[in-house]
Amino acid sequence: MSYPFDFAEGLIVVAARLHGPRGEMVVRLALDTGPTASLINTDLLASLGYEPALDSPHINITTGSAVVTVTETILDQIDTLGKTVHDFQVVSHTLPETAGVDGLLGLDFFRGSRLVLDFRTGRLTVDCDGQKAP
Repeated sequence: MSYPFDFAEGLIVVAARLHGPRGEMVVRLALDTGPTASLINTDLLASLGYEPALDSPHINITTGSAVVTVTETILDQIDTLGKTVHDFQVVSHTLPETAGVDGLLGLDFFRGSRLVLDFRTGRLTVDCDGQKAP
């Protein structure tokens, strides 16, 4: 699947549908090829029925400005960019309102896929498992 993006905007932001014990919601995630783990805002996970404060293990991650303690949560399902992943592990962290996104979609989401970011044409293409995603 191929999607347009505006490289002049700075962040590449994608819509993702998260599924949890209390339902589902569409969120805005920044595509970020730096982190090895995807991150979702703690408050959003709680509204989906997860309990990030009680989840374990607590782990330390290095952000751009500090080392922070986060929890790992297993999402029932995430759908974005034509790909669905069940039992997807994310880290939970509180993002500032000024972030403008609800989390980060990291490298872990793209394992087993081919990701092409073409900045000349402003196209993002994801091929899953050697097959084009539906």
